[in-house]
Amino acid sequence: MLDELDKRIVEELCISSQGSYRQIAKRLGVHPTTLIQRVKSLEDLGIIRGYRANVDYLKLGYEFMALVHIYVEGDVLDVQGKIKAMDNVLAIFDVTGECDSIAWVACKSRNEFSELIKRMVAIHGVKKTNTYVVLNLIKDPYQFIPEMNVIGGPSEG
Repeated sequence: MLDELDKRIVEELCISSQGSYRQIAKRLGVHPTTLIQRVKSLEDLGIIRGYRANVDYLKLGYEFMALVHIYVEGDVLDVQGKIKAMDNVLAIFDVTGECDSIAWVACKSRNEFSELIKRMVAIHGVKKTNTYVVLNLIKDPYQFIPEMNVIGGPSEG
């Protein structure tokens, strides 16, 4: 079970993992050694899986973003693996509902976007796709800070 300090560490790292352990520990009001041990524990538990930059894809020229609903006949996992390996695929989701998977894609040009969709449709097992072009990204995944159950928190009953 995680405690309040673990929750604060995760929140702090979600906001920004930049800076030294000493700087982050100071913001949290804990000793750097404590922070290092807690972060290592959170990594060992698989709660923290890595660190990366929050990239503005538009500023890098990725003008065409879309959510692609993928309908599969056959081996869904095989199709998902092939789509996951494609350039320009930001994420692939295994979903319930009308379609079998949803891919989040980003391309630099209309031609690159068109070619990507055509390559997806050409994958053995893809019955059809339905593409939703993203006009604006209002909230991206990096703005989400997870709510965590903590020892002594309101989830204990």
